Amino acid sequence: MKTLTIFTPSYNRAHTLERCYKSMLSQSNKDFLWLIIDDGSSDNTKQVVDKWIKESKIEIRYYYQENQGMHGAHNAAYRLINTPINTCIDSDDRLAPEAVQTILTAWEDIKDVDELAGLVGLDADMDGVIIGTKIPKNVRKTTLYDIYNVHKVLGDKKIVYKTAIVKKYPSYPLFEGERFVPLGYLYQLIDQDYKLFPINKVLCEVEYQEDGSSMNILKQYRRHPKGFAFSRKSRMKLAKNFKDKFKNAIHYISSSIFIKNTNFLRESPVKGITIMAIPFGILLNIYIRLKTKNI
Repeated sequence: MKTLTIFTPSYNRAHTLERCYKSMLSQSNKDFLWLIIDDGSSDNTKQVVDKWIKESKIEIRYYYQENQGMHGAHNAAYRLINTPINTCIDSDDRLAPEAVQTILTAWEDIKDVDELAGLVGLDADMDGVIIGTKIPKNVRKTTLYDIYNVHKVLGDKKIVYKTAIVKKYPSYPLFEGERFVPLGYLYQLIDQDYKLFPINKVLCEVEYQEDGSSMNILKQYRRHPKGFAFSRKSRMKLAKNFKDKFKNAIHYISSSIFIKNTNFLRESPVKGITIMAIPFGILLNIYIRLKTKNI
């Protein structure tokens, strides 16, 4: 069995997958399996991947499912993975040089440390420039929440989770007619019980696509309000201070308005804060409607 599974959700991204594939081939350490979750693609993704499988240069597993969105592809990956550790590399990104060796070297240091859910490393752009800021050198164990809220680190980071730990937690919910639930839902649940071991090395090189989630967050917000409301309700429940509870209550109210949920107050885990946030939630809803009126 391989030690690491690198999984890649892909939806009509045959044209970008080759960059990801080439970065896999360039790794000096091949102790990994590439799991491609084809989330209902209508392009030639399967034909492209079948060609690579026949080349047998790296171990590849292909899995097709009807389109469920990024979170649904993550659900499938976590069901299928059986290696000790795993990480996600998006279909338009690529592994950094020597990323696998970096991960496996760090894995040897933490694999028997029960309080650690895995590793957290850095993302860079395609020119190798770090996205955001590094994690402070004196931080040896931390949660993802503390990375951003206590240590004030900026920018996306790359997580490598222990598979056995990820499998302990519930899957992302699927909502009829929607294809998006913020991935942070699962990460926040894991944060409640475990910490991460930071490594200030680049593991992934990213490029934000014009049609990707990162570049279209307001459109996602408008199109998938049930998923966002679910995520915000969880964040309110687990938030560590008033500011976070209040901010998430504002977003929860806005999403509840989109789905016409008249029971939003009764369903809120922090009713008093939700009442205070109602005017701001209404204003946010109006703002998003104006910004997305053409979709």
